[in-house]
Amino acid sequence: MTSAIRPTVKIAPNNPVFDLPVIVAIEEGLFSKAALDVSFSATYSDREKDSAEKPVLARLKEELFECGSADTYNVCEWASIDRLERGQRDGKVAALRAAIAAQAILTFDDKLQTPRDMFDVPVVVQELTGSHYTTIQMLESAIGREHINIQAGGLPQKRWEGLKNGVYRAVTVMEPFISLGLKEGAHIIAASFYRGGEVVAAELTPEQRNSYYDAENKAVDLINADFYKYAHHVASQAKGALKPHELLRAFVHYKHVDFYDEALFHRAYEWMKARGMTDGQSEHAALVIG
Repeated sequence: MTSAIRPTVKIAPNNPVFDLPVIVAIEEGLFSKAALDVSFSATYSDREKDSAEKPVLARLKEELFECGSADTYNVCEWASIDRLERGQRDGKVAALRAAIAAQAILTFDDKLQTPRDMFDVPVVVQELTGSHYTTIQMLESAIGREHINIQAGGLPQKRWEGLKNGVYRAVTVMEPFISLGLKEGAHIIAASFYRGGEVVAAELTPEQRNSYYDAENKAVDLINADFYKYAHHVASQAKGALKPHELLRAFVHYKHVDFYDEALFHRAYEWMKARGMTDGQSEHAALVIG
């Protein structure tokens, strides 16, 4: 008797802090137990080749999804909407990802202590990612939209390197670079927690999505039971400068995936539209939930 063919799900990698439940689910065989064949369609080393100059859809995870080499990836909530609008491949924001992480504005400059000090001060982000959207949200009420000085940078490790080397005055990063920055003497001007959207191809059936998220939720339970068993995956991006046990628990936590609520989508979409981040005419708008 031949065994049943398992559905294959290919994932485009994001940062390990966001991918950790998927990494753990693969490592602990939880997807296999759910009768799914799940793997990453590229490596984190591949992702490190992305540059600030690349257009959004030419970045690795977006490119892999657009060309059909990946069935799913996670990205911040606002970017998940943006990518489906920009792209040609049909998909959905099927859920809010399991990682609830902080983006933090870091600096070594003692003159910058609070969001009000960031009046016209450049802050380096990766455009149209969580670092960009959350920086606007952190600073807008303090200094006004017109005085937020966004500058485009690359991946978080490049932004951290620029800050440490004195090239940048302030940057927005997530873990492990918040913990690393604090370890090396930087301080936080502001921090904001947010979730991301799980972008999935239209071809992935509801049953397959449910099995995938059930396995991911089991991985969340393992992470929450023993975070430091798996923290090395997140700390690895620091290239040895931060030991896994030095990764702070304050700036990331994990919970079960939540399916994306229509009202939440509309609030995010209206926020983007009010800031010129979408023209509000997306043909994909009806496709991004469920």
